Amino acid sequence: MDTLPASAGKYQNSTRDHRLMPDESSSQSQRKFQVTSEQSGRRLDQYLTSALGNVSRARVQELIEQQKVLVNGGNVRASLKLRGDEIVEVLGEAERPALKAVAEDIPLDVVYEDEWLAVVNKPAGMIVHSGAGGEDRNRGTLVNALLFRFQKLSGLGGEARPGIVHRLDKDTSGLMVVAKTDEMHRKLAAQFSSRQVKKRYIAMVVGWPPEKGTVDAEISRDRLRPTRMTTRRSGGRSAVSHYRITRKIESAYGKFALLDVDIETGRTHQIRVHLASLHHPVVGDKLYGAPATLRVQQIMHKQKQVHAEELSLPRNFLHAAALQFVHPATHQRMHFESGLPEELKQFLKAIESGKA
Repeated sequence: MDTLPASAGKYQNSTRDHRLMPDESSSQSQRKFQVTSEQSGRRLDQYLTSALGNVSRARVQELIEQQKVLVNGGNVRASLKLRGDEIVEVLGEAERPALKAVAEDIPLDVVYEDEWLAVVNKPAGMIVHSGAGGEDRNRGTLVNALLFRFQKLSGLGGEARPGIVHRLDKDTSGLMVVAKTDEMHRKLAAQFSSRQVKKRYIAMVVGWPPEKGTVDAEISRDRLRPTRMTTRRSGGRSAVSHYRITRKIESAYGKFALLDVDIETGRTHQIRVHLASLHHPVVGDKLYGAPATLRVQQIMHKQKQVHAEELSLPRNFLHAAALQFVHPATHQRMHFESGLPEELKQFLKAIESGKA
C-alpha cells in the first residue's frame, strides 16, 4: 500500500524539477513546494504526484479533496492548472477509513497446515489483501479466504492483513506461507528479513537473455508512473535476483525463454522489474513492456507455413514454484513445490506448437 513519505528532506534530492522549501515550524508530514516555470501548465495532482515521488495520484487526489493541499494559501481542486510561480503546501496525510478483512467462502488450495502455520497456493487474479482503492478491494482477497478456512490468524499485520507474512502480486500465482499466531509471524518475518527463506519462481520472458545471470539493482517507485517500479532511480531499496534459462523456445510467435528465478529479497514487482531492466519482460506483463497480443510471424516454422493467428495471456507468466523455510516451532526445514497452473501449461503448449 502506498503511504505518503514522512520525511520531507529527502525530496530535495529526489527531483530537480520541484523545489522543496524549508519550513522549520512544520511537522514531518507537512511539506511546502515552490512550483518552477518548467511546471507551468501541469495539473496540480500531476505535479504533486511527481513532486512527492512515492505516492499514487489517487492518494494525492484524496489529499486535495480533504483540503490538505493549499496553493498560495487557499484550497483548490485537483484539476487546477499551474502557472509556474505558486507555493504548494501539503498539510498532512490522507485520512482513510480502516479496512477490516471479512471471512468469505472462497476456494483455497491448502498445500500444508498445522496448528502454527499454513502454506497455500494462490491463484493468479486474486489480491492478497485489501488496500488502496476502497471497499470493493475488500472482497475476494486471499485474506478473506484464509479467515473463512482457518478463522484464527496472526494479528501483527493489522485487521486488513491477518496472517500475511509476505505477498505475491495479483497476477502472480504460487506458494505463500501464512502465520496463525503472532509468535510464528514474528519468527517467519525474521527469516524473510535475514534472507533465510528460499523462493524459486518460474517465469517466461520475451526473447533470449544470457544463459544465466544476477540482477543486483535497487528498486524504487517510478515518479512518472506510480503504479510501476523502476531500477533507474538512485536511493531505492536493495534487490537481488538470480536467474537461469531452463528452456529456449523458438516459436512462430517469436523467441521466448523459460527461467528459474531465485530471489534474495522480496521487493514490490522485483522479478518483473528486474527482468524488464534486461529488456526481457515477463510474458503477459503489459505494465513492464510485454506485448498485449502475440502474433504469428510470417516465417517457416518446422518446415511449414504457419497461418497468422494471435495469442494472449490474461495474467503474467510468473509462478512461485518452490518455497523453503525453517519451521519456527518444530525447527524442521520445510520444502514445498508447486507445478505450473493449468492456464500456464496450456499457454506454453500453444507457444511451442505455434498454434493459438
